[in-house]
Amino acid sequence: MRDKDRPAKSREPGFTGHSDKWFDEERYNNKPKNDANFDDAKDHDYYFNSYSSHHIHEEMLKDTHRTLTYQRAIEGNPEDFKDKVVLDIGCGTGILSIFAARAGAKHVYALDNAEIALFAKQIVKDNNLQDKITVIKGKMEEVDLPFKEGEIDIIVSEWMGYFLLYESMLDCVIWARDKFLNKQTGKMLPDRARMYVAAIEDSEYMGDKRSFWNNVYGVNMSCMTGGIFTDPMVDVVPSYNIMSDSCCILDLDLVTCKLSDLEFSNCYSVKMQYNDRVHALVTWFDAPFSRLKKPVTLTTSPWEKSTHWKQSVFYLERPIDVKKGDHLSGSIASRKDKKNFRELNIKISYHINTNQEQLSFDQQYKFK
Repeated sequence: MRDKDRPAKSREPGFTGHSDKWFDEERYNNKPKNDANFDDAKDHDYYFNSYSSHHIHEEMLKDTHRTLTYQRAIEGNPEDFKDKVVLDIGCGTGILSIFAARAGAKHVYALDNAEIALFAKQIVKDNNLQDKITVIKGKMEEVDLPFKEGEIDIIVSEWMGYFLLYESMLDCVIWARDKFLNKQTGKMLPDRARMYVAAIEDSEYMGDKRSFWNNVYGVNMSCMTGGIFTDPMVDVVPSYNIMSDSCCILDLDLVTCKLSDLEFSNCYSVKMQYNDRVHALVTWFDAPFSRLKKPVTLTTSPWEKSTHWKQSVFYLERPIDVKKGDHLSGSIASRKDKKNFRELNIKISYHINTNQEQLSFDQQYKFK
């Protein structure tokens, strides 16, 4: 059902997104709402503060597909790690660093700016690995590091966010790669990232979201329905909801990609597999560890075991009736928000020709 080898298509003319007006904040915010507005009540340090809680690390560690895939990539490839110097970016509790040390790494530098780094130091000590692992608390770009340019053999990081790029941690990984990774023999784990899109039918969910506000404990709150689908939903999408084939919309070679590649505007086209109504597009990603003796792939596909990333769902304010064989096409563009670079502004265009009508429109979303 999945078309993993289909590459992201070229940019759609007129939808490059380089203009300052590409994402219209006024249009995005022009939806019914009350006077309460929390958009500006945020400190960008919330990102690191959020990763200082026990809960989020427990959630990630309990994501067995995520954690065991990294373990197989590292401990399942001792030939790749023997006597290597490893940098673990965003180390959290230090679990990936410990895998690397157990795989035979010469030394592991584990870095995190969140307070969890203090626990990582204790965890390393409690497991008698303090001679193999050095935990460093601080921002990658700012902290004094005990190694020089080109001295890192392997960079390992679990940087992926919702919609693959949310939170922009990959920026830091690329910066470290360019500065510290051995240019001739260095490895990136993972070394690739691909994002896919498909169409789904989800009338029950959309109906529930809209009807809920009609009667809330006997109060008419229907005004709240305006703009409820302007923000993506993060949820587990059952594979039986998917009604089209899939299309690769982004393919990043993490060994060579540039920061500019993380903002994109690529075309998509998906073919309907049966007659129904398209209510949303769903995206997911794969992260291959392909340049190892025993390659593995981390996937967040709806056809596989769910992960803490789940899938990202973009609901249409105007669902589209389709027939088997119809093609829904358009562009998916993503840019970092100018006020908060960890947030994403996303614009999706929709085009379809059917026997009954020709539709062409676009919709804006924000990951925040």
